[in-house]
Amino acid sequence: MPSSCRYLLGAFALLLLIADGVQAAEPTPFSARYHLEVAGWPDAVITHRLSRQAGQWQSEMRADINIASGLERGRFRLGDRGLVALHYASRYQLLGFGRSYELKADELARFPDRQTALVALSQRATQACPGTCRLHYVDHRGRPKVVEYRLLARETLPLRIGEVEALQVEVREPDHPDRRLEIAFHSRVPGLLLAMSYHRDGTRRSRLTLIDMDLTELAQSGDPR
Repeated sequence: MPSSCRYLLGAFALLLLIADGVQAAEPTPFSARYHLEVAGWPDAVITHRLSRQAGQWQSEMRADINIASGLERGRFRLGDRGLVALHYASRYQLLGFGRSYELKADELARFPDRQTALVALSQRATQACPGTCRLHYVDHRGRPKVVEYRLLARETLPLRIGEVEALQVEVREPDHPDRRLEIAFHSRVPGLLLAMSYHRDGTRRSRLTLIDMDLTELAQSGDPR
C-alpha cells in the first residue's frame, strides 16, 4: 500500500499526541463511512467505528480497494489523567503481499498509538498551548514521532448528511514543512472525522469525505448532530 494511502487510513501518522494531562470527556460510540481519494489510486471507502467493550474503548479503521486493503485497531481506557492506550494492531496488504504490526500496553506506556490519539487530538484541539502546540506519539512500529497542530476555526460544514459544526485543525510534521493535514472534527463527538485533506509540495494528494454516520446516543437525546 502506498505511503499516502496508508498515511490516511491509520489516522494517518500525523493525528497523534501526548495523552498525559488531557482531561478527556466521555467518548461517544459512533460508526462512519468515508469516500477516500488518493492521487494515482482508485477511490475507496473507509469505515471508522468507535465502540465500548467491557469498560474499554476501541477505535477501528479499515479500507479495501481492488488491489490493496488496510486495517488499524486501537484499544484504550479513560484514566484520571486522560486516555490510556492499551493495545494497537494493524495490517496492510498490496497485491497479495502484506505486513502486520502490534503494540502492547508496555510499548504504549509513554505515548499512545495513533488510533487512541485520533480521539484525543479532537478533544485537545481547542486548548491553548504555551507557544507551539506539539504532540508526541508512536507510529505503527512503535517509533517515537512529533507533530505540531493548531486550531484554524469553528465553522458549520455543509455535508451530505446535513450541516454539522466542525473544528478545523491543521497538523504538520516539523521535519517535513512541505506536508500538512487539514482536518475537520465533529465538535461534539471526539475522534469523529467530518473531512480531511493531505497536502504535499503545495498540492492536495488525498481527500477524505464523510458519506454517512450513525450517532445512536445523540439521536436518542434529540440531537442527531
